[in-house]
Amino acid sequence: MVQLTEVVDEHFQAGQPGPEDDDDYTDTDSEISNDSDYDPSNETLAERLYALRDIIPPQTRTSIANKFNATTSAISSVLSFGGKTLWVISTSALILGVPWALAWAEEQQVMEMEKEMKMREMGGEILTAGGSQTGGSATAQQVGAALGKEAKPAL
Repeated sequence: MVQLTEVVDEHFQAGQPGPEDDDDYTDTDSEISNDSDYDPSNETLAERLYALRDIIPPQTRTSIANKFNATTSAISSVLSFGGKTLWVISTSALILGVPWALAWAEEQQVMEMEKEMKMREMGGEILTAGGSQTGGSATAQQVGAALGKEAKPAL
């Protein structure tokens, strides 16, 4: 018959290097069986999301974080470029557009003044030449002929 004897190895008898206190050691059975301390209503959404990090593998978390950072960087650069572009367009419109609009409005005023002066001259000629002709319609026809295509009806 075979008899078993235990052989003690000195390597396993020696203590491991490091601190000897067992303060950090907890029994997992006691934590699992202690359900009375857990209250899910006190848990916030952030705490629940933070707990999910243990479920997702580190490679997947790294991939998600890299994609999120790349997307954030792309959106930031697009918004920055868009803001700079809008700044250039708006300042260019102010620097170039406002003086041009003022000059155009002034030109329109000058043209209206010239047209008014022309009408005054024609009115004076018609009044001085109108003494020989009788009839109000002839005067209106002369004014219309003098103005040509520039005259538009008031109504």
